[in-house]
Amino acid sequence: MVDQFRHDLVALVPKLRRFARSLVGNAQDADDLVQAACEKALRNAAQFQPGTRMDSWMYRIVQNLWLDDKRRDRTRGTAIDPDDAYLSDEGRAARLPEDRMMLAQARQAMAALPEGQRDVLSLIAIEGLSYKETAEVLDLPIGTVMSRLSRAREALLPKLGFSEGRRQ
Repeated sequence: MVDQFRHDLVALVPKLRRFARSLVGNAQDADDLVQAACEKALRNAAQFQPGTRMDSWMYRIVQNLWLDDKRRDRTRGTAIDPDDAYLSDEGRAARLPEDRMMLAQARQAMAALPEGQRDVLSLIAIEGLSYKETAEVLDLPIGTVMSRLSRAREALLPKLGFSEGRRQ
């Protein structure tokens, strides 16, 4: 059981890193956040309910740790490296210059979104969670998730060169 838990946790690390990057804005802090979340998960492995989704449990741990850090950072301030923020395909798909430019535009557009919209968009569009799963991870009503996702998409489309304004 413990070996399976560890194996499943290790398999989630790439997803957790992407989610953490969308929250904190740079790779170094995202890696620190994921490491802290994994340590916490290992310490509290007995609290994990077998048969439930480990990814949702881990996203929640990452988000809670990030919120705790953010509360502490209000007095210190945080730095965001826009070149290292949010999305990365780790060099697998953005090989053409046009693809890298589009990825950079998406990073910048996503960085400009309000936190709530960015969190919802990251979990749904990048991590592939359902609306219901996202609502559970973020502890929000599903209607709020849908609303934030809609607003995030509407804000991103013009910045990425797609049709502006609300779709009819």
